[in-house]
Amino acid sequence: MAEREPVPISGIHAVSALGRGADAQLAGVLAGTPAFRPVRRFDTTGRRVTVAATLPDVGTLPDELTDATDAACRAAGLDRAARAESALLLATHGGPLSQPDAFADDRPLTGADSGAGNGAQVEVPALVGHLARRCGLGGPTRTYTSACVSASTAVADAATMIRRGDVARVVVAAGYLVEPDQFALFDAGRAFAADGAVRPFSAGRQGLLLGDGVAAVVLESAGAARRRSAAPVATVRGWGRAGDAYHPCQPDPAGRGLARAVRSALRRAGLDAAAVGYVNANATGTGFSDASEAAALRLALGDLADRVPVSSTKSVHGHALEASGLLELVVTVQALRHGKLPVNAGWLGPDEACPLDVVTDAPRPVGSPYALSLNAAFGGADTALLVGAP
Repeated sequence: MAEREPVPISGIHAVSALGRGADAQLAGVLAGTPAFRPVRRFDTTGRRVTVAATLPDVGTLPDELTDATDAACRAAGLDRAARAESALLLATHGGPLSQPDAFADDRPLTGADSGAGNGAQVEVPALVGHLARRCGLGGPTRTYTSACVSASTAVADAATMIRRGDVARVVVAAGYLVEPDQFALFDAGRAFAADGAVRPFSAGRQGLLLGDGVAAVVLESAGAARRRSAAPVATVRGWGRAGDAYHPCQPDPAGRGLARAVRSALRRAGLDAAAVGYVNANATGTGFSDASEAAALRLALGDLADRVPVSSTKSVHGHALEASGLLELVVTVQALRHGKLPVNAGWLGPDEACPLDVVTDAPRPVGSPYALSLNAAFGGADTALLVGAP
């Protein structure tokens, strides 16, 4: 595959509190109505904040990942033979997952079979193998547990593997369902928005809120897609990763790490900053991180940062931690496909620390076939994915 040849995305699927399926994600982010509600999944008595963006009637994480991965493979038109030669990269939370007997039924998935069961502790390395077997994916597997850049790092690695010719096709899956341990940690650290709203880049922003997110995408080489007569829904044009190593929890105020990631994505794509028509920002609604990201965009895009539309869809679906990068990639792909840019919900007014062209009030028309999806994590890890319309 040529060094700068786009990597086709041939199938997508996502689940969040906005609903099930990629179309539900687009409808939700265009409506701009936040999905935060009181948490009923576990006891929040004594917590400072008691809301999150949770999907009612959600299954276990292994079951939701299986369903999402199978749906993305079906959307891509993968038959049994194509699945058998596909790699699987999984981004999810590290350590044991308390899930009902997820491996009780480890048969290959067929039809509407959901593989439900009850009672056990699931280790992440075992989960990726389980997921591969259930969905008939026979290529190499890998897991990512690098916090909020897990899924975007997996996508970057998948695109690298394909461009290098290591594999013809990679399925990337990611999942996080709001659970009591991480909820308690963020609440104790006073990272949550006490007013129950995520307000990225806005004056008066108070913090983040968690949300469910399970997603899967299929990436493959252009040659593999042509041989199957598969029509891509989008392309990954470039990607970049960087670290600022500024502080264990706080980002570099100057945004230097994220700016390097953006520049790397553009360079890998062979495009300049003027090509970017939208940024789906990492912005979590916290004071330090939003200001740092605004600084990064100004470093990477220069004066164009005043004119590139920006929004953070975390303002409606919440922060899905390890799965955020993939959920937001699906949203960005959908925005480009349908020609409408998502709303940045929760907006109260401009903040001089975030001088950006934020999409407020209503969706805007797409003005360019290229968009950036950005993510950042504790420890200064930064990722940028540059997506192109098909």
